[in-house]
Amino acid sequence: MAIQQVTLDNNQVQAVITGSIYVEDAAEIMGEFLGLIDKGYTKFLIDLSAVDYIDSAGIGTLIAVHKRARKHDGGVVVKGLNGIVKELFELTRVDKVLDVV
Repeated sequence: MAIQQVTLDNNQVQAVITGSIYVEDAAEIMGEFLGLIDKGYTKFLIDLSAVDYIDSAGIGTLIAVHKRARKHDGGVVVKGLNGIVKELFELTRVDKVLDVV
């Protein structure tokens, strides 16, 4: 897993993540995104089109970031879901918690 690109614009973060997201990667994502929230960035657009797998820790991280951002009138929007990642979001109903485009 790698956060390939992070673009900061006003109070919005646009991030592109690639590869697979496992528990170790989730901790890295959590640290980076919560650090950005602490700096005042509250709206996240996360592109997962190049992610081929995400485990429960990865999904939990996205939800935790979303909850923290919502406390500051922000949130997480996820785009580019496909394959097993899309299926996991639908099976766990995370697509009802996070905005998916």
